[in-house]
Amino acid sequence: MSYTINHLRELEAESVYVIREVAAQFEKPGLLFSGGKDSIVMTHLAMKAFYPAKIPFPLVHIDTGHNFPETIKFRDELINELGVKLIVGSVQESIDSGKVAEETGFNASRNALQTVTLLETIEKHKFDACLGGARRDEEKARAKERFFSHRDEFGQWDPKNQRPELWNIFNGRKNIGEHFRVFPISNWTELDVWQYIAMENIAIPNLYFSHKREVIQRDGVILADTDFLNKRPEEEVKEMVVRFRTIGDATCTGASESEASDINEIIQEVAATRVTERGGRADDKRSETAMEDRKKAGYF
Repeated sequence: MSYTINHLRELEAESVYVIREVAAQFEKPGLLFSGGKDSIVMTHLAMKAFYPAKIPFPLVHIDTGHNFPETIKFRDELINELGVKLIVGSVQESIDSGKVAEETGFNASRNALQTVTLLETIEKHKFDACLGGARRDEEKARAKERFFSHRDEFGQWDPKNQRPELWNIFNGRKNIGEHFRVFPISNWTELDVWQYIAMENIAIPNLYFSHKREVIQRDGVILADTDFLNKRPEEEVKEMVVRFRTIGDATCTGASESEASDINEIIQEVAATRVTERGGRADDKRSETAMEDRKKAGYF
């Protein structure tokens, strides 16, 4: 147990160092907040980095309009508790203004539309750095990321043109119009995140714990039955005991059958699983390079 605690404290110290580097090198950073466990841990780390002062930058939520109600409720309660500023970029507003087109069909999702809204929000508020909770173990495209991920004036990412980060020295220099995405928990694993949540007693949305929910099964993915899910005529809604390993747009965020009802049971489940964390994300199944294509276009 002591090894685990020491390991987690080393990860925590590294992440706090990166967060403080962002505050030191950039004029107007923001913390991308989805309401998921990784962004919650990021917020907790930012709180520790600047304690007893408040977090010195806003939380930025890109709202698809297709969120789980539990996520929005948790977000608002956390913002009130921390007393920090919340900036919301609305995908619905991007659709209404004609900047993006709503997808149609049974597999329609707003997840990909977030990119335009995110870039608009960054431009509107002049963010020069956006901290995110992405980790290298999540997906092969994210494994290519550095801590400081340079984005050009169009918000695009070039995986072949990244800066060296020797001895944890980060280069935040940029030209006008460019910005950085920064990933302080890059070296964490899903298991590290859950063990840290347990160690620090961090509150998380109840979506992560097993609960009864009306769902459908589509192409091997369990999707929650919501008002904005386009169901095929033959798809049957049934009640299952599930939990979510990731939280995002409800139209593409898959659930897992699970009896894990507390943090310790989740830790045991994650330690034993052979399915990747994003294995239930329908948006990642659209192509072999779905995540990398979205990242190159400006996604998280």
